[in-house]
Amino acid sequence: MKADLKWLDDPEVFRVNQLPAHSDHPFYKNYREWQQRKSSLVQNLDGNWQFKFSKNPQSRPKNFFKEDFDSSDFNKIEVPSEIELSNYAQIQYINTLYPWEGKIYRRPAYALDKKDKQLGSFSEGEDNTVGSYIRHFDLNPELKDKDVHIKFDGVERAMYVWLNGHFVGYAEDSFTPSEFDLTPFIKEQDNVLAVEVFKHSTASYLEDQDMFRFSGIFRSVELLGIPSPHLEDLDLQPTVKDNFQDGIFNVKMSFLKPTGSLHLMVKDIDGKTLLDKTAEIDESVSINNEEFKNINLWDNHDPYLYQLLIEIYDRDGNLVEFVPYQFGFRRIEISDDKVILLNGKRLIINGVNRHEWDAKRGRSVTFSDMKQDIAIFKENNINAVRTCHYPNQIPWYYLCDQNGIYMMAENNLESHGTWQKMGQVEPSDNVPGDVPQWREAVIDRARNNYETFKNHTSILFWSLGNESYAGENIAAMNDFYKEHDPFRLVHYEGVVHRPDLKDRISDIESWMYLPPKEVEEYLKSNPAKPFMECEYMHDMGNSDGGMDSYIKLIDKYPQYAGGFIWDFIDQAILVHDPITNQEVLRYGGDFDDRHSDYEFSGDGLIFADRQPKPAMQEVRYYYGLHK
Repeated sequence: MKADLKWLDDPEVFRVNQLPAHSDHPFYKNYREWQQRKSSLVQNLDGNWQFKFSKNPQSRPKNFFKEDFDSSDFNKIEVPSEIELSNYAQIQYINTLYPWEGKIYRRPAYALDKKDKQLGSFSEGEDNTVGSYIRHFDLNPELKDKDVHIKFDGVERAMYVWLNGHFVGYAEDSFTPSEFDLTPFIKEQDNVLAVEVFKHSTASYLEDQDMFRFSGIFRSVELLGIPSPHLEDLDLQPTVKDNFQDGIFNVKMSFLKPTGSLHLMVKDIDGKTLLDKTAEIDESVSINNEEFKNINLWDNHDPYLYQLLIEIYDRDGNLVEFVPYQFGFRRIEISDDKVILLNGKRLIINGVNRHEWDAKRGRSVTFSDMKQDIAIFKENNINAVRTCHYPNQIPWYYLCDQNGIYMMAENNLESHGTWQKMGQVEPSDNVPGDVPQWREAVIDRARNNYETFKNHTSILFWSLGNESYAGENIAAMNDFYKEHDPFRLVHYEGVVHRPDLKDRISDIESWMYLPPKEVEEYLKSNPAKPFMECEYMHDMGNSDGGMDSYIKLIDKYPQYAGGFIWDFIDQAILVHDPITNQEVLRYGGDFDDRHSDYEFSGDGLIFADRQPKPAMQEVRYYYGLHK
């Protein structure tokens, strides 16, 4: 198969040869590697790569993926990083519009005319910058004689991958892992990995989030050595019985190269073994309806996690893979009187929306950033996070599990600019909407989000995306979650624009920035759903006054669940100012970026260097009233 540039124009092509999404469980060769938190079955490819920047597809080096290609004129770039923050391209912040508005006329394929494919829209786009990456590597000894996969944790926005001159695959969905099988083309030495990253494709219409518009390989890249047998997918379903004292444990495991046996154990925090099972390995192995007496329930105050240990043996009885995973027992539901309950008690969300952000690295955040954010949450009585508006780096989910942070796990979806123009609701070319050619792409994004993160105890809500209006395709995403996960709630705010779909989309009534008086009017009118502010208390400038008006509703109306402040951290970039000779934070519009939404990127409770703003005092006090 050959790569086709026209895939960039086609909303029905969003993955080619990409492996199906699966659980994010780690795997090691043995217990010692787990203790050291370093798996010999994983080879990291981060570091300096060869790099060539092109202003458009026409000027890119078209055969750079060939083994004999002369790349002597390529520069270097760090992986992971943002191309724009590596001084190769224009830095631009935009809230609602698309970057090409006012410059190039584009409309989403099939949106205005079911015959209009918008051919050449991106494959020939003069504004579609391209990053050509090359990485030479030898295979680590532990990966030899194994199948080898490659995993890209995050690439904006559309990428083509080659190995040793062979086309491997194509992927979009910038914020979820993309995994490919390299086995047919891998060598022990002198491998040439080539990745072509386009800033724009039809995925750009679905990734119109309020943020700096970056591109490139901005999360880690790893090679995975696949043992035989290998646990490909882990599906945990720990449930709480009606007495809220006992739990039921179910697990389904899917295997590649199914042969040999497994030994599964569950231990409590003191190391006591609560479950001990062995089984022969098949393509699918399930352990069902194991009862756990007197369980410790997981919540923000006591994020109690049980330890799952899975030993995987080959047919000769050799340990070839070890999988550890922590999980908790908790139950999220809506009562008959429309109150959100966690473990049978009313749930109150003291939440924030959190973009991934580092003042120097942009969305290429570090583990240190994540640990700082958790510490700030704890210091300021923040108990919940919405992953606005895309899946986050995998370690964040584990930190939320371990620290009892309630999560609204959002899909990588926002198409704001297709339905709101100049502040007005005008959905004539809205996608995904009801356009059939866009349906599978957004369902795939729901599937990626669900399959990757389904085992995380902290996730109480799946969110279908942000500010994408509503239609049959959003309803189909809602159906996907309901079919696959009866144990969590589904959220989507944009259905407020389509009241006719409210009985098919979202378990929760959610309306951004609805004033307290109007929230109260809803709550007093025999509400059909509990109410939650997925965005409120817009924290730009000297803001967050009047927070008490919302907090008072918590005491008056059990159906009011609180909400998520917009937002946690400023999107600002630390640069050196040559005039003052100081390091300063710069916002939208400070980089000669036109059009831009200027200081609108500064909505955080903390500055981009993670120093708190005065508004955080208000949040700490009021959120402390309902810990």
